[in-house]
Amino acid sequence: MPRIYLPINHIKDDRISITDEKARYLISVLRCRKGDDLIIFDGKGNCYRTTILKTDRREVIADVIKKFPCDTESHINITLVQGLLKGEKMDMIIQKTTELGVKEIIPVVTERSQLRDTRKVTRWRKIAEEASRQSGRSVIPIIREPVEFKKFLANHDPQYKFQGFIFFEEDGMKLSEAVSSLVSHPSSLFVVIGPEGGFTKEEITIAKEKGLLITSLGKRILRAETAAISAMTLVQYLLGDIG
Repeated sequence: MPRIYLPINHIKDDRISITDEKARYLISVLRCRKGDDLIIFDGKGNCYRTTILKTDRREVIADVIKKFPCDTESHINITLVQGLLKGEKMDMIIQKTTELGVKEIIPVVTERSQLRDTRKVTRWRKIAEEASRQSGRSVIPIIREPVEFKKFLANHDPQYKFQGFIFFEEDGMKLSEAVSSLVSHPSSLFVVIGPEGGFTKEEITIAKEKGLLITSLGKRILRAETAAISAMTLVQYLLGDIG
């Protein structure tokens, strides 16, 4: 059954009007027609089973048949802190980690970042929306504006240490050992991945002081995009809802 995201303010009473880009997508890509069933999710954990009453090039009108909760989210809230990457690498990370259940992505500019500015945040949010729709998620991850990595660390409330892992190819314990060393099973944590070239030792030292555990993904050096997807998968396997 076709599925699409609409913000909750578009859903009023028992009739829904879908316009502009989303209407064109339903008609041209999904080939929806009058009488077809359609699932709409609002990004807040609610789904609506609807029947399409009318379609034209500019608008699709649907009647709500049933509203129901659709919780497909992991019980652990994972925030990915990702060093900015060049080209389409960030696109891949946004897409794949969304499919894997990330709740928030914070792009950061580090000392070794080759890319220090971007205008792609709107594009990344669309990628996250589409990946949420495709993977059957009930919530769309938050994609933040980029921030300097040291500022991100400094702005964290000093009363609370970070709970999570920073991945460093030169040192660090195995992820399974890092998970075992956590004081308790966390409801939320940070996964921190560097850019091309990784983190400097100074950045690692500051992150450790803030409470992040220095972790390794093994003996081989992974590309940044591979590291992000691998780390997200392994954390979800060890602590989340995979496996």
